[in-house]
Amino acid sequence: MTVFAFFESSIQLVPDGTLLVHLLLIVGMVALLNATLLKPINRVLEERELRTKGRLSEAAATLAVVDERMREYEHRLRQARTDGYSLMERERTAISQERDLKVTEVRAEISRWLSQEQDKLKSASADARKTLDAESGATALQISRQILKREIREDRVS
Repeated sequence: MTVFAFFESSIQLVPDGTLLVHLLLIVGMVALLNATLLKPINRVLEERELRTKGRLSEAAATLAVVDERMREYEHRLRQARTDGYSLMERERTAISQERDLKVTEVRAEISRWLSQEQDKLKSASADARKTLDAESGATALQISRQILKREIREDRVS
């Protein structure tokens, strides 16, 4: 028995009934750990992942809304610019037509004024010629009298 006592303190290689008790204890501990520690941790991790994915999907939805609004804003901005440029072009055309009309009116006014002034100038020129003709005859008669030193009748000078 002394030999057996020596073996009792050493490792047994042959399984006995205690092995079954150890296995049951391990299974019970795993079940207890799973129920008390692992399931709540896994549930918290799943909730965190759902919240994270939910926040990410919410952020993606917000980004999609922002992108859509940005595209709409840019479209409206382009449309407003186009409308503004067309309005400016219409105003420029209207102003140009108005300016052309005024230039035409001023040219017609200048043409009428020029015609009137030319008529006045012709009339004044004709009056001046008549006056010069009359004065030249009188001056010629006076010069002739002075040069000839005698009296000359007006009906001879013509």
